Parts: sequence; structure tokens; C-alpha cells
Amino acid sequence: MKRIPVDGKLSVAAQPSADDIAALGSEGVALLINNRPDGEEAGQLGSGPERQATEAAGLAYLDLPVTGPTITEEAVRRFAEAVAAAPGPVVAHCRSGTRSLTLWAIGAVRAGRLRREDVLAFGAERGIDLAGALRWLDAHPAG
Repeated sequence: MKRIPVDGKLSVAAQPSADDIAALGSEGVALLINNRPDGEEAGQLGSGPERQATEAAGLAYLDLPVTGPTITEEAVRRFAEAVAAAPGPVVAHCRSGTRSLTLWAIGAVRAGRLRREDVLAFGAERGIDLAGALRWLDAHPAG
């Protein structure tokens, strides 16, 4: 499974297999965050089997399914809180890694850790288009 480093604690990835999840446990990953809704794609592991594989590997698990249009303030907050609270490395995944990085980028802009004008370049450096994060920020001004 190819992981894309985001910062010193978080990396994002595409859908892991059960074997990938087992390997994460042996690598010392503390938390796996699933940002995919069940049934999004044929052959997808799904949250139930993914939770079982994650727990068997000794990792904590957070099922936080979102789609681009359904990202909420609460999802951004829960994502950021879970990463911050994890006692070690975190891997977040969706179909390609884009939604997971989008959640992180929105939270980072809101927290002042990433400037809005740097979002696209930050994503491009990781091979991910974060235009959706900018659209979300435009549609949800901080209150």
C-alpha cells in the first residue's frame, strides 16, 4: 500500500487490503481512519471487515465516511481530533487519498497551520488535487 506523507504523524492512502492493514500494525501505526462510505466500489473491504482487520492488527479504528459534497464541520473536527489524540502514526484512507487529505487541509487552514493560498501547492506536492478543499472553504466560511 502506497502511503503519502502529510506531516510527521499523518499519511493518506487509497483503500488498503486486509494484508495491508496487518502490515500497518507491525509498522507501529496507531490509528486507521476510514473515510469511505460502504458500497462505494465493488470489492471494497467495507467498514465491518476493515474494523475487524484493524483491531486484529492492534490498531485503533475510526470509521468517518464522507464524500466531497457531504464533508461537514463535524467531520473536519472529528478527523483533526482523532489525528491529534492518536498516540502514534495515523493512516487515513479513502478511494484515492484525496478526501482524507481534503479533511486534513480544511482543518489545517481553519487552525492556521496551512495558509489557504498554499493549499493547491501542498496537494500538488503530494500528487493530489485539493481544489475541492478550496471550494469547501469558500462555501463554509469560518464563523
